[in-house]
Amino acid sequence: MTFKLSQRSLGNLEGVDERLVKVVKRAIELTKTDFAVIEGLRTVERQRELVNKGASHTMDSKHVQGRAVDLMAYIGTRASWELNLYDDLADAMKAAAIEMDVGIRWGGAWTVKDIRRWQGSMESAQNSYIDLRRKQRQKIFLDSGHFELS
Repeated sequence: MTFKLSQRSLGNLEGVDERLVKVVKRAIELTKTDFAVIEGLRTVERQRELVNKGASHTMDSKHVQGRAVDLMAYIGTRASWELNLYDDLADAMKAAAIEMDVGIRWGGAWTVKDIRRWQGSMESAQNSYIDLRRKQRQKIFLDSGHFELS
């Protein structure tokens, strides 16, 4: 089954760097899991609000620069945060990034600076990130719907 972006998703891509837009538009054609773009370009005020709520950790977000998007996975018409769905989205984003030759970093595996360079599935990249953070006794921060230009 081939999915396509809704008008709302396309609207949420306004102001986002064209390279990232191309990757997202290709990923929706490649994915096994339907998704929507829930956020792209953010104002400084919106970013401050998210930091204050704890939903973001930095004011230096690539969203403010138009260099990041947040995707939401769907099962039918129901939005879902099931982690395995985001591995699927990341696999589609990786395939699209390779095809379009655009460096992408994924919020589900922060230690991988460019998902095009990861040998293996994005699930394995995420597991590697989690294992490393545990070994370092560091907090694990999964933002699995987040993709940004690397």
